[in-house]
Amino acid sequence: MGPSYPRRVVAVNVAMRILGFMTGTSLDAVDMAVLDTDGEAIQGFGPSGERKLREETRALLLETTRQALAWKRGEPEPAIFEEARRAVAEEHFVAAESFLAEHGLAWGEFDLLGVHGQTVLHERPTAERVGRTVQLLDAERLAALTGRPVAFDFRTADVAAGGEGAPLAPIYHEARARASGLAAPVAALNIGGVANITLIGADGTLLAFDTGPGNGMIDLMLQERGLGRFDEGGRLAAAGQVDEAALNALLASAYFAAPAPKSLDRYDFSLDAVAHLSAQDAAATLVAFTAAAVLKAFDKNDAPPSALIVCGGGRHNPRIMAALAERVPVPVKAAEDYGWRGDAIEAEAFAYLAARTARGLPISFPGTTGVAAAMTGGRIARP
Repeated sequence: MGPSYPRRVVAVNVAMRILGFMTGTSLDAVDMAVLDTDGEAIQGFGPSGERKLREETRALLLETTRQALAWKRGEPEPAIFEEARRAVAEEHFVAAESFLAEHGLAWGEFDLLGVHGQTVLHERPTAERVGRTVQLLDAERLAALTGRPVAFDFRTADVAAGGEGAPLAPIYHEARARASGLAAPVAALNIGGVANITLIGADGTLLAFDTGPGNGMIDLMLQERGLGRFDEGGRLAAAGQVDEAALNALLASAYFAAPAPKSLDRYDFSLDAVAHLSAQDAAATLVAFTAAAVLKAFDKNDAPPSALIVCGGGRHNPRIMAALAERVPVPVKAAEDYGWRGDAIEAEAFAYLAARTARGLPISFPGTTGVAAAMTGGRIARP
């Protein structure tokens, strides 16, 4: 991987037009969103959308993830990482070219790109070790292809400082709630492969952490059984029954007793507890697990939020939304109920974090990643 360059602080309160990108561990698509922001206020929203990953890229990243999970500390990184970095950069470029053409935009309109990269490994810190997190992207190649500076590598500095490296979207959730005129306390829940929550206190303080699985375990269960990539419309779960013994076994994980902030990898929970169940009952039980894990998050704050705003792909699963409404003791609302773009929140978040990186503003905080003090993060690769 080539050199990257130091952050360049830009003028205060000057809005930048930024194209943000997010690719999740579901390996489904490149999400993109245009945001006008100075990294504090949100001045405007441009188009948003997604482009599905090409099959060859998805297959490469599945193999890369497999090798990453087997990668022992102290050993050289797997050789496949470099191939995957290039492929991720090119996948983002191809996706964005199509997106820009669709919306009549040009690369020259953007001051900066904010790119998360593809997570292939995330290990939370323990008493015995610092964490490890790997997001693959050849940022220099993407900068060269687009002619625009690329903000990337948002998690490494936080992990090196003893933080969890995740979640990073909370500071954007707070800005988005502020822009919407929402009175705190309020909570935002993102359901991707893993689910994470941001609790915004009445005084603006942030507490955030991964609650447990999102869609990831359901997807993996179906894929292992050759039943497709995901439970479209929650139809399989709707046909099943929750197995309470299996659910209790899943909820017995030591993760739930650990103090927040805390983070997860998509593969941190085993499917063993539902291996004996039919696909329908396994899906229903895993939906209940997602919702029950979110319920535990409400033990972490004193004043209940006025609402739980649900973002991410999981809100499209009506069984997950129904399970949340049944279990969570506050109103459960889809992002769109507040005018948020529920599929674009994470891409918007990395556009916002890119602006904060450019200005040298902190992106992680003691209440969001457990780092000792608020800290900056990210690097910028320039064409």
